[in-house]
Amino acid sequence: MRVGSALLELARGANARSIFVVGIGRDVGKTTALRAIYDAAYDADTSIGLASCGIASSRKPRLWLKPRTVFVTARDALPRTPAAEIVRLSPLRTAGSTLLYARVVAAGQYELAGPPTASGVRKVVDDLGELSELAIIDGAVDRVAALAGADGAIVVACGAAAAKTMSEAVDEVTSLVARLSVAPFDPREPSIQFDGALTASSAAALIAARESRQIVVCDPTQIALSGKAASRALAQLRVRCRRPLRVIAATIASMAPDRSFEPRAFARAVADATGLPTFDVYASTRAA
Repeated sequence: MRVGSALLELARGANARSIFVVGIGRDVGKTTALRAIYDAAYDADTSIGLASCGIASSRKPRLWLKPRTVFVTARDALPRTPAAEIVRLSPLRTAGSTLLYARVVAAGQYELAGPPTASGVRKVVDDLGELSELAIIDGAVDRVAALAGADGAIVVACGAAAAKTMSEAVDEVTSLVARLSVAPFDPREPSIQFDGALTASSAAALIAARESRQIVVCDPTQIALSGKAASRALAQLRVRCRRPLRVIAATIASMAPDRSFEPRAFARAVADATGLPTFDVYASTRAA
């Protein structure tokens, strides 16, 4: 099967005009998943915009991009060759350079970039929405708030590189999916409104007080918890948000330099724990 086509169909089923690929850590297959979605969208004759946001500048991905693709990059990273047409300059900056939007004229390797702030990412998503039919962003989890309350979808990547054991990786991705999938709050019911982040200490105090009202944050990225602490808080508190997100799928990368997980068992465990369609982006399979 083509994993990219399956992910693209899930996004289309959610009426998404942007797809944000996030991960439980580094080297868990985010860029591979993005490339698969990009190739499928290009083959479907969809105009595409690409960016990479909230990632350290030394790790910006370089991708083989095809003609007509719009992408965001740092001004000093735009190559002289192959050819790309500058279509818009941006007041936003990444580390050490201003950003611009370019359109590929000749296929080749190009570096993606993006702003480091959530507000900047929101601006990039809006701009790519004007310049393309589908925006695909490789980004950090704490920047995914740009999609909150909007017509965007999230793909979560997990892999052996970010955990010592398979069960630890499954716990991490399950916690992340649960956090990003927090339901919208019901204004008709009693609530406690948080203007900032819900931290481990504040969650522990609410659990100890046996709080039964809705605990409302602005968006899921304001839940400053991870792993088992997040799972415990989400199980014992009615955490809700004002601007929800949509997670549509998970991907796995079972190999890492110093460890590997049995791929089919890993994919099945992630699918069972998250309830999401789960794909192995390297083996091009879906968890059965």
